[in-house]
Amino acid sequence: MEANTRSTGRLPAAFLTPGSSSFVDFLGAHQPEMLPGNRTLPAVKGAVELPHGTTIVAAAFPGGVVLAGDRRATMGNVIAQRDIEKVFPADEYSAVGIAGTAGLAVEMVKLFQLELEHYEKIEGATLSLEGKANRLSTMIRGNLGMALQGLAVVPLFAGYDTDREKGRIFSYDVTGGRSEEHGFAATGSGSVFARGSMKKLYKPDLTESQATTLVVQALYDAADDDSATGGPDLGRRIYPIVTVITDEGFRKLTEAESSEIVRAVHERRLELPDGPRAELL
Repeated sequence: MEANTRSTGRLPAAFLTPGSSSFVDFLGAHQPEMLPGNRTLPAVKGAVELPHGTTIVAAAFPGGVVLAGDRRATMGNVIAQRDIEKVFPADEYSAVGIAGTAGLAVEMVKLFQLELEHYEKIEGATLSLEGKANRLSTMIRGNLGMALQGLAVVPLFAGYDTDREKGRIFSYDVTGGRSEEHGFAATGSGSVFARGSMKKLYKPDLTESQATTLVVQALYDAADDDSATGGPDLGRRIYPIVTVITDEGFRKLTEAESSEIVRAVHERRLELPDGPRAELL
Protein backbone atom coordinates (compact mmCIF):
# COMPACT_ATOMS: atom_id res chain seq x y z
CA MET A 1 0.00 0.00 0.00
CA GLU A 2 1.15 3.58 -0.66
CA ALA A 3 3.01 5.52 2.03
CA ASN A 4 0.84 7.78 4.15
CA THR A 5 1.76 11.34 3.20
CA ARG A 6 -1.43 13.08 4.34
CA SER A 7 -1.88 11.86 7.90
CA THR A 8 0.20 11.24 10.96
CA GLY A 9 -2.01 8.26 11.89
CA ARG A 10 -1.21 4.64 11.20
CA LEU A 11 -3.58 4.17 8.26
CA PRO A 12 -2.41 5.05 4.74
CA ALA A 13 -4.16 7.98 3.05
CA ALA A 14 -6.12 5.59 0.79
CA PHE A 15 -8.07 4.34 3.79
CA LEU A 16 -9.08 7.87 4.80
CA THR A 17 -10.26 9.04 1.38
CA PRO A 18 -13.96 8.63 0.49
CA GLY A 19 -14.44 6.34 -2.47
CA SER A 20 -16.37 3.41 -3.84
CA SER A 21 -18.57 1.24 -1.64
CA SER A 22 -17.04 -1.77 -3.41
CA PHE A 23 -14.10 -3.34 -1.59
CA VAL A 24 -13.06 -5.10 -4.82
CA ASP A 25 -12.86 -1.74 -6.62
CA PHE A 26 -10.86 -0.30 -3.71
CA LEU A 27 -8.42 -3.21 -3.81
CA GLY A 28 -8.19 -2.98 -7.60
CA ALA A 29 -7.26 0.70 -7.39
CA HIS A 30 -4.70 0.52 -4.57
CA GLN A 31 -3.29 -3.00 -4.62
CA PRO A 32 -4.54 -4.80 -7.75
CA GLU A 33 -2.04 -7.66 -7.44
CA MET A 34 -4.01 -8.86 -4.40
CA LEU A 35 -7.03 -9.72 -6.55
CA PRO A 36 -7.00 -13.44 -7.46
CA GLY A 37 -7.65 -12.79 -11.16
CA ASN A 38 -4.68 -10.41 -11.48
CA ARG A 39 -2.01 -12.78 -10.30
CA THR A 40 0.65 -14.05 -12.67
CA LEU A 41 0.92 -17.80 -12.67
CA PRO A 42 4.38 -19.39 -12.65
CA ALA A 43 5.52 -21.06 -15.84
CA VAL A 44 5.25 -24.82 -15.52
CA LYS A 45 5.65 -27.71 -17.93
CA GLY A 46 2.69 -29.99 -18.31
CA ALA A 47 -0.59 -30.02 -16.46
CA VAL A 48 -0.64 -29.32 -12.74
CA GLU A 49 -3.23 -31.13 -10.64
CA LEU A 50 -4.93 -28.96 -8.01
CA PRO A 51 -7.67 -29.86 -5.52
CA HIS A 52 -11.14 -29.37 -6.96
CA GLY A 53 -14.42 -29.15 -5.09
CA THR A 54 -17.68 -30.78 -6.15
CA THR A 55 -20.85 -30.98 -5.84
CA ILE A 56 -23.21 -28.18 -4.63
CA VAL A 57 -27.02 -28.38 -4.58
CA ALA A 58 -29.80 -26.00 -3.54
CA ALA A 59 -33.56 -26.23 -3.16
CA ALA A 60 -36.12 -23.56 -2.35
CA PHE A 61 -39.14 -24.09 -0.14
CA PRO A 62 -41.89 -21.73 1.06
CA GLY A 63 -40.12 -19.51 3.55
CA GLY A 64 -36.50 -20.07 2.56
CA VAL A 65 -33.84 -22.04 0.75
CA VAL A 66 -31.46 -24.92 1.51
CA LEU A 67 -27.85 -24.96 0.22
CA ALA A 68 -25.68 -28.07 0.67
CA GLY A 69 -22.44 -29.61 -0.53
CA ASP A 70 -20.57 -32.88 -0.30
CA ARG A 71 -17.21 -33.04 1.50
CA ARG A 72 -14.81 -34.44 -1.10
CA ALA A 73 -12.03 -32.60 -2.92
CA THR A 74 -10.25 -34.42 -5.74
CA MET A 75 -6.91 -33.97 -7.47
CA GLY A 76 -7.10 -35.91 -10.69
CA ASN A 77 -8.03 -39.45 -9.74
CA VAL A 78 -6.85 -38.95 -6.14
CA ILE A 79 -8.99 -37.89 -3.18
CA ALA A 80 -7.20 -34.76 -1.96
CA GLN A 81 -9.43 -34.19 1.07
CA ARG A 82 -12.38 -36.09 2.49
CA ASP A 83 -13.86 -33.43 4.77
CA ILE A 84 -13.53 -30.11 2.94
CA GLU A 85 -16.19 -27.49 3.58
CA LYS A 86 -17.71 -25.99 0.44
CA VAL A 87 -20.67 -23.99 1.76
CA PHE A 88 -20.07 -20.65 3.49
CA PRO A 89 -22.26 -17.82 4.76
CA ALA A 90 -21.90 -14.70 2.60
CA ASP A 91 -23.76 -12.59 5.15
CA GLU A 92 -26.74 -12.96 7.48
CA TYR A 93 -29.22 -13.83 4.71
CA SER A 94 -27.17 -15.50 1.99
CA ALA A 95 -24.62 -18.25 1.37
CA VAL A 96 -22.22 -19.46 -1.31
CA GLY A 97 -21.42 -23.02 -2.31
CA ILE A 98 -18.16 -23.47 -4.22
CA ALA A 99 -17.24 -25.79 -7.06
CA GLY A 100 -14.02 -25.65 -9.04
CA THR A 101 -10.43 -24.98 -7.96
CA ALA A 102 -10.77 -25.27 -4.19
CA GLY A 103 -8.07 -22.85 -2.97
CA LEU A 104 -9.06 -20.10 -5.39
CA ALA A 105 -12.76 -20.63 -4.65
CA VAL A 106 -12.29 -20.27 -0.88
CA GLU A 107 -10.27 -17.10 -1.44
CA MET A 108 -13.03 -15.70 -3.67
CA VAL A 109 -15.65 -16.43 -1.02
CA LYS A 110 -13.61 -14.59 1.64
CA LEU A 111 -13.28 -11.62 -0.71
CA PHE A 112 -17.03 -11.72 -1.39
CA GLN A 113 -17.75 -11.70 2.34
CA LEU A 114 -15.52 -8.62 2.70
CA GLU A 115 -17.26 -7.01 -0.27
CA LEU A 116 -20.70 -7.30 1.37
CA GLU A 117 -19.42 -6.18 4.78
CA HIS A 118 -17.58 -3.21 3.26
CA TYR A 119 -20.68 -2.09 1.36
CA GLU A 120 -22.80 -2.27 4.51
CA LYS A 121 -20.32 -0.20 6.52
CA ILE A 122 -19.88 2.45 3.81
CA GLU A 123 -23.53 2.77 2.77
CA GLY A 124 -25.14 2.03 6.13
CA ALA A 125 -27.47 -0.48 4.49
CA THR A 126 -27.28 -4.01 3.12
CA LEU A 127 -27.33 -4.85 -0.56
CA SER A 128 -30.46 -6.44 -1.96
CA LEU A 129 -30.16 -10.13 -2.77
CA GLU A 130 -30.18 -9.18 -6.45
CA GLY A 131 -27.31 -6.77 -5.80
CA LYS A 132 -25.31 -9.45 -3.97
CA ALA A 133 -25.79 -11.83 -6.89
CA ASN A 134 -24.58 -9.14 -9.30
CA ARG A 135 -21.48 -8.40 -7.19
CA LEU A 136 -20.56 -12.08 -7.19
CA SER A 137 -21.05 -12.17 -10.96
CA THR A 138 -18.56 -9.31 -11.36
CA MET A 139 -15.99 -11.12 -9.21
CA ILE A 140 -16.30 -14.32 -11.23
CA ARG A 141 -15.91 -12.33 -14.46
CA GLY A 142 -12.71 -10.86 -13.02
CA ASN A 143 -11.36 -14.39 -12.67
CA LEU A 144 -11.90 -15.23 -16.35
CA GLY A 145 -8.15 -15.16 -17.12
CA MET A 146 -7.54 -17.80 -14.46
CA ALA A 147 -10.51 -19.83 -15.68
CA LEU A 148 -9.09 -19.95 -19.21
CA GLN A 149 -5.93 -21.43 -17.69
CA GLY A 150 -7.91 -24.17 -15.98
CA LEU A 151 -8.45 -22.48 -12.60
CA ALA A 152 -12.19 -22.04 -12.80
CA VAL A 153 -14.54 -21.19 -9.94
CA VAL A 154 -18.26 -21.85 -10.48
CA PRO A 155 -20.26 -21.15 -7.31
CA LEU A 156 -23.92 -21.48 -6.44
CA PHE A 157 -25.41 -18.52 -4.58
CA ALA A 158 -28.59 -18.71 -2.51
CA GLY A 159 -30.32 -16.53 0.02
CA TYR A 160 -33.52 -15.24 1.53
CA ASP A 161 -34.86 -12.17 -0.27
CA THR A 162 -36.21 -9.93 2.49
CA ASP A 163 -37.99 -7.74 -0.08
CA ARG A 164 -39.81 -10.58 -1.87
CA GLU A 165 -39.98 -12.69 1.29
CA LYS A 166 -38.80 -15.92 -0.34
CA GLY A 167 -35.70 -17.98 -0.98
CA ARG A 168 -33.88 -17.51 -4.29
CA ILE A 169 -31.07 -19.39 -6.07
CA PHE A 170 -28.51 -18.09 -8.60
CA SER A 171 -26.13 -20.12 -10.74
CA TYR A 172 -23.11 -18.90 -12.73
CA ASP A 173 -20.83 -19.86 -15.59
CA VAL A 174 -17.07 -19.19 -15.76
CA THR A 175 -17.61 -15.87 -17.57
CA GLY A 176 -19.72 -14.51 -14.72
CA GLY A 177 -22.99 -15.10 -16.55
CA ARG A 178 -25.77 -15.25 -13.95
CA SER A 179 -29.03 -17.17 -14.09
CA GLU A 180 -31.76 -17.36 -11.50
CA GLU A 181 -32.87 -20.93 -10.90
CA HIS A 182 -36.42 -21.72 -9.91
CA GLY A 183 -37.04 -24.49 -7.43
CA PHE A 184 -33.67 -26.21 -7.35
CA ALA A 185 -30.18 -26.12 -8.84
CA ALA A 186 -26.83 -27.90 -8.81
CA THR A 187 -23.27 -27.21 -9.90
CA GLY A 188 -20.04 -29.20 -10.01
CA SER A 189 -19.05 -32.50 -11.58
CA GLY A 190 -21.95 -34.39 -10.01
CA SER A 191 -24.52 -31.75 -10.87
CA VAL A 192 -26.07 -33.72 -13.74
CA PHE A 193 -26.94 -36.62 -11.45
CA ALA A 194 -27.98 -34.38 -8.55
CA ARG A 195 -30.24 -32.32 -10.78
CA GLY A 196 -31.85 -35.45 -12.18
CA SER A 197 -32.53 -36.66 -8.65
CA MET A 198 -34.09 -33.37 -7.58
CA LYS A 199 -36.19 -33.22 -10.73
CA LYS A 200 -37.91 -36.42 -9.61
CA LEU A 201 -38.33 -35.47 -5.96
CA TYR A 202 -38.85 -31.70 -5.88
CA LYS A 203 -42.24 -30.16 -5.05
CA PRO A 204 -42.94 -26.43 -4.61
CA ASP A 205 -44.65 -27.00 -1.27
CA LEU A 206 -41.81 -28.84 0.50
CA THR A 207 -41.34 -28.22 4.19
CA GLU A 208 -37.93 -27.20 5.51
CA SER A 209 -37.37 -30.76 6.76
CA GLN A 210 -38.30 -32.25 3.39
CA ALA A 211 -36.03 -29.79 1.56
CA THR A 212 -33.03 -30.75 3.69
CA THR A 213 -33.77 -34.43 3.05
CA LEU A 214 -34.10 -33.69 -0.68
CA VAL A 215 -30.63 -32.13 -1.00
CA VAL A 216 -29.02 -35.00 0.92
CA GLN A 217 -30.80 -37.45 -1.41
CA ALA A 218 -29.47 -35.51 -4.41
CA LEU A 219 -25.89 -35.60 -3.10
CA TYR A 220 -26.30 -39.32 -2.41
CA ASP A 221 -27.39 -39.88 -6.03
CA ALA A 222 -24.52 -37.75 -7.35
CA ALA A 223 -21.98 -39.74 -5.32
CA ASP A 224 -23.48 -42.95 -6.67
CA ASP A 225 -22.48 -42.03 -10.25
CA ASP A 226 -19.74 -39.40 -9.95
CA SER A 227 -16.42 -40.49 -8.44
CA ALA A 228 -15.47 -36.88 -7.60
CA THR A 229 -18.50 -36.50 -5.32
CA GLY A 230 -18.15 -37.94 -1.85
CA GLY A 231 -21.10 -39.73 -0.32
CA PRO A 232 -21.85 -39.66 3.41
CA ASP A 233 -19.12 -41.52 5.29
CA LEU A 234 -20.80 -43.08 8.32
CA GLY A 235 -17.59 -44.77 9.49
CA ARG A 236 -15.58 -41.54 9.62
CA ARG A 237 -18.64 -39.47 10.61
CA ILE A 238 -18.26 -37.21 7.59
CA TYR A 239 -21.63 -35.80 6.53
CA PRO A 240 -22.68 -33.22 3.92
CA ILE A 241 -22.68 -29.57 4.92
CA VAL A 242 -26.32 -28.50 4.94
CA THR A 243 -27.39 -24.88 5.50
CA VAL A 244 -30.81 -23.30 5.75
CA ILE A 245 -31.57 -19.62 5.09
CA THR A 246 -34.92 -18.16 6.15
CA ASP A 247 -36.26 -14.86 7.45
CA GLU A 248 -34.42 -15.70 10.68
CA GLY A 249 -31.09 -15.72 8.82
CA PHE A 250 -28.40 -18.26 7.96
CA ARG A 251 -28.19 -21.50 9.92
CA LYS A 252 -25.83 -24.42 9.47
CA LEU A 253 -27.17 -27.79 10.54
CA THR A 254 -25.22 -29.34 13.38
CA GLU A 255 -23.37 -32.61 12.90
CA ALA A 256 -26.09 -34.36 14.92
CA GLU A 257 -28.83 -32.95 12.67
CA SER A 258 -26.94 -33.84 9.48
CA SER A 259 -26.16 -37.36 10.71
CA GLU A 260 -29.83 -37.95 11.54
CA ILE A 261 -30.88 -37.04 7.98
CA VAL A 262 -28.06 -39.10 6.48
CA ARG A 263 -28.93 -42.18 8.53
CA ALA A 264 -32.61 -41.90 7.58
CA VAL A 265 -31.67 -41.64 3.89
CA HIS A 266 -29.23 -44.54 4.24
CA GLU A 267 -31.89 -46.78 5.75
CA ARG A 268 -34.28 -45.99 2.92
CA ARG A 269 -31.54 -46.80 0.42
CA LEU A 270 -31.19 -50.25 1.92
CA GLU A 271 -34.87 -50.79 1.18
CA LEU A 272 -34.88 -48.98 -2.19
CA PRO A 273 -31.33 -49.08 -3.67
CA ASP A 274 -32.29 -46.92 -6.66
CA GLY A 275 -33.62 -44.12 -4.48
CA PRO A 276 -36.92 -43.11 -2.93
CA ARG A 277 -40.12 -42.15 -4.62
CA ALA A 278 -41.24 -38.56 -4.25
CA GLU A 279 -43.97 -39.45 -1.76
CA LEU A 280 -41.36 -40.93 0.61
CA LEU A 281 -39.60 -37.62 1.24
